[in-house]
Amino acid sequence: MLATVAQAPSQIRLLFPGFITATLVAATAQFLSEHYGAPAMLLALLLGLALNFLSEEGTKTAPGIAFTARNVLRLGVALLGVRISVDMLGALGPGLIALTVAGVVATVLFGLLLARLTGRDWRFGLLTGGSVAICGASAAMAISAILPRHEKSERDLVFTVLAVTVLSTVAMVVYPMISAAFGFSALESGVFLGGTIHDVAQVVGAGFSVGQEAGETATLVKLIRVSMLAPVVLASALVIRAKGLGRDEGKRPPLLPGFVLGFVALAMLNSLGLIPAAVAEAASGLSRWALLISIAAVGIKTSLAKMLEVGPLAIALLVTETAFIGAFVLMGLHVLE
Repeated sequence: MLATVAQAPSQIRLLFPGFITATLVAATAQFLSEHYGAPAMLLALLLGLALNFLSEEGTKTAPGIAFTARNVLRLGVALLGVRISVDMLGALGPGLIALTVAGVVATVLFGLLLARLTGRDWRFGLLTGGSVAICGASAAMAISAILPRHEKSERDLVFTVLAVTVLSTVAMVVYPMISAAFGFSALESGVFLGGTIHDVAQVVGAGFSVGQEAGETATLVKLIRVSMLAPVVLASALVIRAKGLGRDEGKRPPLLPGFVLGFVALAMLNSLGLIPAAVAEAASGLSRWALLISIAAVGIKTSLAKMLEVGPLAIALLVTETAFIGAFVLMGLHVLE
């Protein structure tokens, strides 16, 4: 224990250059996002990809970038739990809650099936299906953290985050028009937008472009999807461990990933009203920054040339998964009318 404490200053000196580099990239992405309207996650990825040389072996920034991409990510996902509470469920009713949850589960399973049918690795199906089903880039990073590692792990993660962010931005513009074309009420529009668009920020943008009630409903439905992150990641980790999937490629995933336990614990505390509103708001902001910094680090770690190797079939797979959850929620709303 004392030896670990004694080594802390040297560890900080080792990791600081890479961590501060990723933080500066994230801050630049946030600045550009606020001034030009592009998603901060997308900008952090693109800026990171341009700085790939900073992660090469032997550079002073490489250890800190690797640490940030892995550990800061887990912190960001765990802190997402402060957004979740049981009270939010009562505002929708059992039918719409069931539709939202069913859409998440069906899309994850559809992603796995589609990956198998197209000859892709099961990990890619779970990664893309989970990111489309739950909360875009945040879900992709959380699921990636429990998948057995392989030589294409970073490439697949960066591709997925990039693709779901672009698709989510397109949906933010197109889906309100689809909602209007179907003649949805404010409630129905909110459920459709919150139940189908990938990232939280784009859900908020699309919802409030329709109206106040639609925006509030869309945000609520989206947070229910976010609350599915913990059970999906936990169930996936348990199946991977039980079946010994990828055991030869690295150590077995933990029975209960620490960041999932943190997510659940914070959600429970928030549901019990034990987290003050100011603390919850601060933790939510810290979560967003942790995820932005970690995705900048993931971008820096990834070679653009290698990412392009993923091919058009992978793009088609993600687009198909996006169309699937959209069609699923539309049919569900029709049934519940």
